[in-house]
Amino acid sequence: MNTEDIYNKMHSGEIYIENSETLNDQAKYRDLLFHFNHTLPSETKKVRSILTDLLGAMGENSYIEPPFHANWGKNTYIGNDVYINFSLTIVDDTRVEIKDHVMIGPNVTISTASHPLEPELRLKGAQFNKPVTIEKNVWIGANVTIFPGVTIGENSVVGANSTVTKDIPSNVLAFGTPCKVIKRI
Repeated sequence: MNTEDIYNKMHSGEIYIENSETLNDQAKYRDLLFHFNHTLPSETKKVRSILTDLLGAMGENSYIEPPFHANWGKNTYIGNDVYINFSLTIVDDTRVEIKDHVMIGPNVTISTASHPLEPELRLKGAQFNKPVTIEKNVWIGANVTIFPGVTIGENSVVGANSTVTKDIPSNVLAFGTPCKVIKRI
């Protein structure tokens, strides 16, 4: 399968297997991520420049505390006035959208990627991806894991240590493993 077809499948939800060219492309983003994580916080212009090159979008007045981990970076779009605490991990093999005024606690994982159940496909390194969206003014607590294909609705709060396997509607408090709506806010 050619590289263009692989990139198309990465964003379609179909099963695919990466090739050496996609892995080489990914390396340049990992290099940028390394530079971000090893730049002094006081070097704000340099930090901003690295994030602009690394991410699909980095909104105004948004901040990411290092360390930050991502598969690519280029598939992550961050809105305005977003605060991301220490040790965010994003498996962004397809689009991750974090909209305006979102707060993300420490040690959060957002994953767009999964693997097929069939053992023979997993042996070949097969995977598929589903986008993740975090709507405006959401607060994600510490140590939350967000699964592929999830949307978290506007103004909602996801409590610490939750595992979000399904969409969370707007204007709710949700927590637990699996994450469930506790009440409207």
